[in-house]
Amino acid sequence: MGQRKSASGKQDRVRATTYAAAGVDAVKAEDSLAGLIKWVKKSESLREGAGAPVMDIGYFANVIRLTDTLGLAISTDGVGTKILVAQQMDRYDGVGIDCIAMNVNDILCVGAEPLAMVDYLAVEEADAGMLSRIGESLYRGARQARIVIPGGELAQVREMLHGSVEGRAFDLVGTAVGTVELDRIISGDHLADGDVVIGIAASGLHSNGFTLARRVIEQAGWSLDRHVDELGCPVGEALLEPTVIYVPHVNALRGAGVRLKALIHVTGDGLLNLARVKSSASFVLDCLPEPLPVFQVIQNLGGVEEGEMYATFNMGIGFCVVCPEEDSAACVDALGLGGWDAWRIGRVVADGGREVRLPSRGLVGKGKTFRPVRNPDQRIQDARRINR
Repeated sequence: MGQRKSASGKQDRVRATTYAAAGVDAVKAEDSLAGLIKWVKKSESLREGAGAPVMDIGYFANVIRLTDTLGLAISTDGVGTKILVAQQMDRYDGVGIDCIAMNVNDILCVGAEPLAMVDYLAVEEADAGMLSRIGESLYRGARQARIVIPGGELAQVREMLHGSVEGRAFDLVGTAVGTVELDRIISGDHLADGDVVIGIAASGLHSNGFTLARRVIEQAGWSLDRHVDELGCPVGEALLEPTVIYVPHVNALRGAGVRLKALIHVTGDGLLNLARVKSSASFVLDCLPEPLPVFQVIQNLGGVEEGEMYATFNMGIGFCVVCPEEDSAACVDALGLGGWDAWRIGRVVADGGREVRLPSRGLVGKGKTFRPVRNPDQRIQDARRINR
């Protein structure tokens, strides 16, 4: 049990909430994937030359060979249970942006230029007004990402879908493609000791961790239209803030000549996504900004442990760039000129540990979880020595 302060300032006892208890067990899901991936990977041998994958399954996106020099990057993702909040609020102006962002941001991570996305929209029933608003949000996302939507699919599957509002259940997923020269694929396989990690600001939860966030709000008895002073708006509006599309950010970095050694989309698993790069290096993030207010509200309201927060949410960092020390100032400057918040949040440590260390939070992450450090002060001292 933990404590939280209510709006009146009184201390209320709350039951500590976890992602697994809310219904999403990331570790169990990872373990359960083995049987599926075994069969999916068998398909890799079905093509040689054009159409053959050039990366392993499990990265942000994969690349298939088109010619001897050109590859097609491909990724698929959806909006998740953020859709349930959209239904309850009867607001759909951001879900299309979310769908495009979740896909094109992954495409960026392999060094590709996103070109197009097709969507699959499954509905409980076809409501013209709702479909129009979703369509408009898809267009707005496409405009931000500079991609086209050359097609898609609408499926009416009433027997399969049950949402938070009768008749308004839907699911929205997309598949995006982009092109990348095969000798310019970025996978983080050549990280070196002392490379710098730049964090680019998120707008909010983006499209991950909503099962936990919704559970916390429900258990607290809050309605989505409840105004929260710390947020400056109703809690539902804060949750629906659209995911940032990072295409302009990466384009600005390329235009500034920044050498991009790794690009990381911070989605489910939070900052643990850094360890998805091909390098076996660790990351010491000792200059993290304060989490956005929406994360502080969720943590305090649900008594959620610090490690659970950082393994579930982006905590205010939606995308990371790893570049050489010599390029770090140019990287931050280019992002600043674009009007985007970005910080030098840490560096690479080539120790083979594949850890994500958060000294100021007393946490070390590996795999799908963060664990408290027994002696956080010592870990902070170690990080300072490394960064000296």
